[in-house]
Amino acid sequence: MARGIIIQSLSGFYDVLMDEKVYRCKGRGLFRNKKIRPLVGDVVQFDPEEGYLLTVEERSNELVRPPIANIDQAIVVVSAVEPEFNSRLLDRFLVLIEAKMINPVIVISKQDQVTASEDIDRYRRVYEQAGYEVILTDPGNEEALTRVKDLFKNKTTVIAGQSGVGKSTLLNALQSSLFLETGEISRSLGRGKHTTRRVELFSINGGLVADTPGFSSLDFDPVTSVSLAECFPEMREYAPDCKFRGCIHDREPKCAVKQAVGDGNIHEFRYGHYIEFLHEIQNRKPRY
Repeated sequence: MARGIIIQSLSGFYDVLMDEKVYRCKGRGLFRNKKIRPLVGDVVQFDPEEGYLLTVEERSNELVRPPIANIDQAIVVVSAVEPEFNSRLLDRFLVLIEAKMINPVIVISKQDQVTASEDIDRYRRVYEQAGYEVILTDPGNEEALTRVKDLFKNKTTVIAGQSGVGKSTLLNALQSSLFLETGEISRSLGRGKHTTRRVELFSINGGLVADTPGFSSLDFDPVTSVSLAECFPEMREYAPDCKFRGCIHDREPKCAVKQAVGDGNIHEFRYGHYIEFLHEIQNRKPRY
């Protein structure tokens, strides 16, 4: 029996990495009977001679879309232009990543295409004040690319973001041997074509990195109205000082979070997104 990590899943076959060698395996029928679905990122025990997965070890976390497990960090790529920087969409990504207790890092791409960077610099300061690491990149910025590459060491990282923001371009710049397909931006729709069609882990700088399909919408299924504030780092700091236990920082009096917004310690647009997401969660229809 050997132990490795699934780096690719394709048509019922699983590529398992062990000691820098890849073994192609099939799942056992037992998995189907127990409704166990092996995911990219799973640590598994397998039979390298027969080519079968034997067990899937307990996961530290998992994402449904993209289907991947045991993630240490998520690099959320947003573009400065084409498509235009979208703080609301970025905050949706951050909430879902925080809800899974995965460490997020924000990368703002296409800095070389920006004519005036004042707005991007303002957003960078806001997110850094909230507690996030923010890296501004373009293909020629070696210092920024090195910062991103250094994040990968000894970690499993997922690259997430809207279609067309430059996720595959970023990975190609970090390791040109990948030759990942990149897509053009649709001028009429303002969004990119989906060039990444499957989840696959690549070895980069001593870590494993997943390029994932782009998304145009994200649902808050795993988030509740009570847990939402925990997904905003700057709110976690002030929430313990609210007068009422269980405060959700909306209409409650003597709310420390709302006071922090009024004092300028929590930015208004971040709080505005929080309230918008809160009402969306409160108004969603139950699923049976």
